[in-house]
Amino acid sequence: MTVTVRELRAGDLPVWRELFRAYGVFYETEFSEELLDRVGALLLEPGSGIDALVAERDGAVVGFAHYRSHPDTFSGGRDWYLDDLFVTPEVRGTGAGRALIEAIAAKTEGTGGSLRWITADTNETAQALYDRVATRTRWVTYEVRR
Repeated sequence: MTVTVRELRAGDLPVWRELFRAYGVFYETEFSEELLDRVGALLLEPGSGIDALVAERDGAVVGFAHYRSHPDTFSGGRDWYLDDLFVTPEVRGTGAGRALIEAIAAKTEGTGGSLRWITADTNETAQALYDRVATRTRWVTYEVRR
C-alpha cells in the first residue's frame, strides 16, 4: 500500500472539499460553499500564488498539502511555506503526511530558501511527525485579525 503524491487536479475537487471540511473541523472552523469554491479555483489556477498536492493510497485521495513560495529577504532566494496539511485519520502514521512534506521540500532544492510552517500548539499528532522531518524553531507567531 504505497502512498503517491501528485498535483491536485480538477477531478479531485469533490474529495478535496470533503478533506478540507474535515481539516476545518479539526481547527474548529466551518468553511462556506463559497469559500470552498474560491479556494478550489485558486488551487487550480496557474500563477495564483498557491499550489496543492494530494496524497493517494490505493488509488484514493487521502490527504492534501497547500503551499506557496515567496522571495526570502535573508537569503535572496525563495522561501516556501506550507499553509495546510491534512491526512485522513485512517491513514495517519502510514507515511502520507511525510510524503507530502517531502514532495514540497524537494521543490525547495536549489532555491536558496527553506520550507516553513506552523501548527497549533495542541496538535501533538502532527508535531510528532514534524519533529521527525524538520527542526522546531524558536519563532513565535502573531496575527492581526481584521
